[in-house]
Amino acid sequence: MRDLLEKILEYGTSFNPDYLEIRVVERNITSISIKDNNIESSSVGSEYGVGIRALVNGAWGFSSSSIINEDILKKATKDAIDMARGASNLVKMKVRLAETEPKEDIVRAVIDVDPKDVSPEEKINTLLELNKGILSFDKRIRSVETSYADISLNQYFINSEGAYIEQNRVYVWSRIVSTAKENGITASGRHEIGTTKGYVIWKEQPVESIVSLMGERLLKQLSATTPKGGVWPAVLGPEVVGVFTHEAFGHLGEADLAFSGAVTIQKLGQKIASDLVTIVDDGTIPGAFGSFKYDDEGVPARRAILVKDGVLVGLMYNREFAAKFADMLKARAPQLLEFFDVKPTGNARAESYRFEPIIRMRNTFIEPRDLSFEELIEDIKFGYYFVAFRGGQANLDGTFQVGIQEAYEIVNGKLGQPVRNLSISGNTLDTLMEVDGVGKDFSLHPGRCGKGQTAYVSDGGPHIRVKKIVVGGEA
Repeated sequence: MRDLLEKILEYGTSFNPDYLEIRVVERNITSISIKDNNIESSSVGSEYGVGIRALVNGAWGFSSSSIINEDILKKATKDAIDMARGASNLVKMKVRLAETEPKEDIVRAVIDVDPKDVSPEEKINTLLELNKGILSFDKRIRSVETSYADISLNQYFINSEGAYIEQNRVYVWSRIVSTAKENGITASGRHEIGTTKGYVIWKEQPVESIVSLMGERLLKQLSATTPKGGVWPAVLGPEVVGVFTHEAFGHLGEADLAFSGAVTIQKLGQKIASDLVTIVDDGTIPGAFGSFKYDDEGVPARRAILVKDGVLVGLMYNREFAAKFADMLKARAPQLLEFFDVKPTGNARAESYRFEPIIRMRNTFIEPRDLSFEELIEDIKFGYYFVAFRGGQANLDGTFQVGIQEAYEIVNGKLGQPVRNLSISGNTLDTLMEVDGVGKDFSLHPGRCGKGQTAYVSDGGPHIRVKKIVVGGEA
């Protein structure tokens, strides 16, 4: 493969683009879907193709192909260059790439059990066991859907600056969605697991523990009270902290969205959160769902500190937006360059060879501090403890809403009765300012993020306490 890509790169550079990259991706997927003990789908598939991106006179051109041979690759390369050259007459803001050291490397996934070594029958039987376990947990549980996928990615990357990287990654993922009914009340629950360590998700979270978690979550909702709407103090568990950090703040910290007008563009270098809040996006955590060694521009993944002790000190960048922000700060606020991070962070990711890389989160979290859970709740006379989320959304102006599927009242410093059909909302930066306690525990939770493309991510943190947050009905 390398010989072929070097030949195509030599051909492409003969047309004098400012920059050229070729990314070949092979993706093998096994997917299974089961509903109420019935196998709805079970498939094994693969896709193989190339994405080629060229930069000419400050404009991008991109082409892709599912056929890989010398003639097709030459045509696709010429198409990308011609497209960039044509677009260069129309773009108003010319693209410049931040400098990075070109890497040459071969990376193999470190996994405990290769999903390819596990039979389809074993995978299906495990999901059936999970379905049956949840359905038989209690007669009030009416429906269970489980989805499973394992994905193996092999990628080859070469560019005109001298980089050549071969990289292999493996993802194993499952999602469980279930409902229960009693006396006109419907409860719903979801749980998602995933790892990059191979087929070990059922060891990390055994079927029996998931059955108990889902069953108890559903039954607690059926007997739960409804929330008292209003503004209350609250403790957020790591899963809710994660989705809040990802949805409400993380997208505001992606440099392309910030540049497009997100509230963060006006807050660079300013205090936007409590002194207790440090927010990080890190692609280097072993085994985490958003980790990898190199992004899809060949840039090494690194730890990116976005908020440090309450101050916005960095964003997530690809090469293009690292250069854009560096140029902007030089022109408008050169004093910020002393501490505001504007180097590529390794956040450029593409869903497949059909897509151009864009800025995506990886593993995004709030860092832990030093309080125990008991210390976080002990001074709350009445408030809420949010354990697990149902869904969330946020806007570039900083407003957000997150649905909560498992929550409890806090009464006089103790956990009280469960609460159902609850949501939280507010302004992200205002809420971050209200953080007055951060726990010493820490966990990450896997997920998938949509931004025109799907990316595997994780998010999380410790338990945190906020002095006030808007509590309402179901999101």
